[in-house]
Amino acid sequence: MNRNTALLVIDVQRDFCAGGALAVPDGDAVVPVINALAQHYQTVVITQDWHPPQHVSFASTHPGRAPFETITLDYGTQMLWPDHCVMASAGAALHPDLAIPHAALILRKGSNRGIDSYSAFLEADRTSRTGLDGYLAARGITAVDLCGLATDYCVSWSAQDARHFGFAARVIEPACRAIDVDGSLAAAWAAMGGAGVVRG
Repeated sequence: MNRNTALLVIDVQRDFCAGGALAVPDGDAVVPVINALAQHYQTVVITQDWHPPQHVSFASTHPGRAPFETITLDYGTQMLWPDHCVMASAGAALHPDLAIPHAALILRKGSNRGIDSYSAFLEADRTSRTGLDGYLAARGITAVDLCGLATDYCVSWSAQDARHFGFAARVIEPACRAIDVDGSLAAAWAAMGGAGVVRG
C-alpha cells in the first residue's frame, strides 16, 4: 500500500448512474471496480456534486435553454445540464453499493449557486479553491489516482488540477465512464495528456 498516493473517487452518485437525472452510460459498472480498488489505498477521498436549486449550470435556470446547450458566464463557457445532484435529494446521494468505509473525507462541490464546479480542487472560475490540495499535502500525499464519473468532465478537470497543484496524477480508465458529448472524451484525454496526466 503506497502511503503517498491517494485515491480520488469522483461523483459516484445516483444521478450519474442508471435511472438518474444525468446518467452516464454504464456508470453503475464502476462501483464494484472502485470498491475493490479502494482497498489498496490508505487515503481515499470521495467527491459529491452538491448543487442548490436553480444552480447556474441547470438549463431550467435559463428560460428557453435546453440541456447540453452552452452559454457564456463571467468565468467563461458553461455547458447547461439537466437538474442533477440537488443538495439533500435522493439523486445527490452516493451510489448505494459504493462501499469504502475507510474513506476519510467526503468533499462536496458545486454548492455555490453562481459557479459550476467540475474539479475536486478548483471551481470553474479557476480561482475558488476547495482546499483539497492542502488536505492532501498535509498528509504527505504526492500523487493521486482518480476514478469515477464522468471521465470527460469531473474526472478530467480534477486530474488536470491535481497536476496544477503539483501532484502526480493517473486516471484509472477501467474505473471510469464518460458522457462523451460532441467528442468531449477525446478532447479530455488530449487535455489530460498535455497536462502530464497518466492514463492507467
